[in-house]
Amino acid sequence: MKLLAGAVALVAVSTFANAAEPVVAISPQAQRQLLDSSDPQLAANKKLVWDMWRNFLQAGRLDDADKYLAPEYHQHNPNAETGLEGVKAYFRAQNRAPDPVKDSIDRLVSIVAERDLVVLALVREGMDKDGEPYTTTWFDMFRVANGKIVEHWDTATKP
Repeated sequence: MKLLAGAVALVAVSTFANAAEPVVAISPQAQRQLLDSSDPQLAANKKLVWDMWRNFLQAGRLDDADKYLAPEYHQHNPNAETGLEGVKAYFRAQNRAPDPVKDSIDRLVSIVAERDLVVLALVREGMDKDGEPYTTTWFDMFRVANGKIVEHWDTATKP
């Protein structure tokens, strides 16, 4: 019985010792390496999404949306409108002044592409019930067709 209690205590201590690790972004200098692929189409799709994120989403260059998003753009985030004009209206409503375009995506962990899909993993910061900060991972997935982004999914929920 003492052996079983000791084993349970050891497992409990190990669990706390191995609590979730913080999510860490890749360095801005290393991001361009994520765009490489032996498949030229996958490389092009990753570059399209990377450029769209830096210019349209991160820098707030709403007029650049047409370069990246197809008119029939399908939006699966429950807080944003679907269609190119709908998504531009969603961001216009935030009344955000454009920022300079950076050479990297803030808080990027990785970019992965397969078939016509590109997934970005990003660091997301939050506060727990005790007011302690923590990090987790946010995912955005895009579908590309004919050189434009035609569909988007993410982990957003309604407020």
